[in-house]
Amino acid sequence: MAIDAATVRKVARLARIAQPEETVEQLARELNGIMAWIEQLSEVDTDGVEPMTSAVHTPLPMRDDVVTEGGDPEKVLSNSPKRAGDFFVVPKVVE
Repeated sequence: MAIDAATVRKVARLARIAQPEETVEQLARELNGIMAWIEQLSEVDTDGVEPMTSAVHTPLPMRDDVVTEGGDPEKVLSNSPKRAGDFFVVPKVVE
């Protein structure tokens, strides 16, 4: 896939990125280079390779799912800048 100056301008406009006209051609060349590297990845044989999220298998630490009363409200709210009874008070963000 070739990326030309018109494509760079269109993507910049859609992304709301101010792209100076004198850098559009250079950016198109750089993006074409990136696309060439990506196309090289399709040549790699990945048959039989299991998907992975990490190079080292580490199981997530688990804890027992135990129902509690929620702890001590005084302790939980001790660092709160504002509170009303046993609740946090936060500024209104929706009109």
